[in-house]
Amino acid sequence: MSGTATALSDSGPAIQFEDVRLGFSEGDVFRGVSFQVQPRETMILLGETGTGKTLTLKLAAGLLSPSAGVIHVLGKEISSMREAELLDFRRKIGFVFQEGALFDSMTVGDNVAYRLREERVPEEEIEPQVREVLRFIELEDTIELLPSELSGGMRRRVSIARALISQPQVVLYDSPTAGLDPVTSQTIITLILRLRDVYGVTALLATQRLQDGFALANFHYDPQTKRVIRNARNGNAAAAAKAGQTRFLVYRDGGVYFEGGPEELENSKDPYLQRFLV
Repeated sequence: MSGTATALSDSGPAIQFEDVRLGFSEGDVFRGVSFQVQPRETMILLGETGTGKTLTLKLAAGLLSPSAGVIHVLGKEISSMREAELLDFRRKIGFVFQEGALFDSMTVGDNVAYRLREERVPEEEIEPQVREVLRFIELEDTIELLPSELSGGMRRRVSIARALISQPQVVLYDSPTAGLDPVTSQTIITLILRLRDVYGVTALLATQRLQDGFALANFHYDPQTKRVIRNARNGNAAAAAKAGQTRFLVYRDGGVYFEGGPEELENSKDPYLQRFLV
């Protein structure tokens, strides 16, 4: 994990949507969505079911093309890329799918190594990289197990390991704690904090769990003590200042209804936003 995100420039947005529109036969999902995610920042995507949170991740990964508008990721206009270009681009992106989406017939080690083998990395280089990333998620001893032998939380952590194997500069998380108990959910959030605060990973995170967003906004990971620490509120927050910022984006009716920091969201009197805070 030593090289993750080291090449990410601070000179411009890591992710930028400009007047993005997306429609299907059932109707339009996005009617002009614009936002930016800065390097090292985590953007929390909120909204009711069907408002386009997962579609945003797929657009950012180049898995979908917008009907109109422009999408830039890591300085590249991916909305106009051909598939061959996108295949190369996606090596810089990690995608943590909802429910993990592991291959049931493959061991944990083979699941994590899948992208490396697709990229024809020499076999002798694969196992050390797989063990390193499994060590990062504290599951190195599961390398020979099948996904069916793991708990739900362990499968989710392996999914994160698979997303990290190519040391991406951006990671896209689709409901990473959905269906997990509170203790396991906290383990996942701690991993995401470590990636942001130690390795500078930029993230888009779609969730229905507002508490996950506030945990990422109000805490940071201290590599010295190897602990998650609440951010100081009195200005004495040098360690937290080095951590990436967390902001929220709320979708409604095909557009961005709210974009801002945790305090703005928490203190809002808007009736629609209040529904997420109850």
